[in-house]
Amino acid sequence: MQTEYRSAPDGLGAQAVPTASLPRHIHEECGVFGVCSAASTDVGSLAYYALYALQHRGQESAGIVVNDDGVFRSWRDVGLVGEVFPPERLRSLGKGNIAVGHVRYGTTGSDNKRNVQPILVNHYKGRMALAHNGNLTNSHELRQELESKGSIFHTTTDSEVIAYIIVQERLKTGSIEAAVSAAMDRITGAYSLVISSPGKLIAVRDPHGFRPLCMGRLKDGSVVFASESCALDAIGAHFERDILPGEIVVADRAGVKSDVSHCGKAPRKLCVFEFIYFARPDSVIDGSSVHIARQRAGAFLALEHPVQADIVIGVPDSGLDAAMGYSRQSGIPYGIGFIKNKYIGRTFISPTQTMRENEVSIKLNPVRSVVEGKRVVLIDDSIVRGTTCRRTIDLLRKAGAKEIHMRVSAPPFVSECYYGTDIDDKNKLIANQHTTQEIAGIIGADSLGYLSLHDVVKLADNTESGFCTACFGGGYPTEIPHDGGKDRFECKISERKK
Repeated sequence: MQTEYRSAPDGLGAQAVPTASLPRHIHEECGVFGVCSAASTDVGSLAYYALYALQHRGQESAGIVVNDDGVFRSWRDVGLVGEVFPPERLRSLGKGNIAVGHVRYGTTGSDNKRNVQPILVNHYKGRMALAHNGNLTNSHELRQELESKGSIFHTTTDSEVIAYIIVQERLKTGSIEAAVSAAMDRITGAYSLVISSPGKLIAVRDPHGFRPLCMGRLKDGSVVFASESCALDAIGAHFERDILPGEIVVADRAGVKSDVSHCGKAPRKLCVFEFIYFARPDSVIDGSSVHIARQRAGAFLALEHPVQADIVIGVPDSGLDAAMGYSRQSGIPYGIGFIKNKYIGRTFISPTQTMRENEVSIKLNPVRSVVEGKRVVLIDDSIVRGTTCRRTIDLLRKAGAKEIHMRVSAPPFVSECYYGTDIDDKNKLIANQHTTQEIAGIIGADSLGYLSLHDVVKLADNTESGFCTACFGGGYPTEIPHDGGKDRFECKISERKK
């Protein structure tokens, strides 16, 4: 049994709540948000609504820090945004001129309360709140260096490493902007950051641009930063632009400044899985529509893996747009093949093994009148271990599907990801153990086709950057860590490397 930590009613302690262990699948990224207003206002509510829009990126925990002219008030806990912030809790944050928010799926460190973000740091020059999306590749070395000099860590995340590095640099430079810039010379890997100092809000994107980050403005002139543009839409902010890879943007009452001294130091490598699965379809990332990119993925699949069929259906939600694209390209009619239980989120936990095995049928129910007696093209975004898609195909068989031809809008997963995606052991990936034909037999499909590595980098026409395709065997854009793994700061003594 895993243990999840929930705060006590007064928010000062934590109590252990046993939860059932589930097989791990590909999980979402974290979502970050920040707002800077010229006047003290209800910035906490803006963060709340923005985090709701970013909930798909992380469902383990949520947190908001409100900065009222240097006085920080915060609340952070495990759970969904609506669970963590009931109305009375949100009101307790009060008004302020800066707010930083975060929804988390932990790619380094477990999901207990101590790892909930934003991270708060106290030092003699003032407080700092930091929200991080991504994963460092040199966090192990940096943490060892910091600990050897007396730093004491309270979490098991690489995000706290970033916070400590920034504070360390600020004590040298005196300026928060200079400290962030100096920290960027020391940290490597994927990071999109939103940081609040007592008087400033700072947005940072790593030089490769692995993870998305954008900027917008409210009608009153307030500056906002978010992982995806859908969060700006949720609060009525006008999308202004994407933060450049390597850029530092500073907002305060005096206005907005940009530091591009780190831009162009590394090739652009936006994670292509943002377009395949992570991002919401109504978001625009680096100039490209996620919705259109997924339709293009489906169209490429139809060209690469044509088949004679009667209907095309998608697995909700990320498979739907690709299914539309496959249908339009192939001329095969599109249909709604599954009804998704909208009251069960991605974090649904089954209390018994029997119920866990039936989890797919609880979440999805096939529409018999659509698939019965039909040759079906089934579109999904990925196959990790094959368990989930096998159960999905079983549901279609029971509903009377005559043939099932599975098409996947991503190439096969064959390598670990060190930049934020929850793939840290390639030996657990089905594509590393079996051929495509063998996988088709294992999952019960009549045929199986993956999107090629050649075409996956063509999904976003308007994106001027290159893509990271390391998890698909496309090569790593940075040096890979020797001590990787989601739980690398939490392993048993017997498992630690000497």
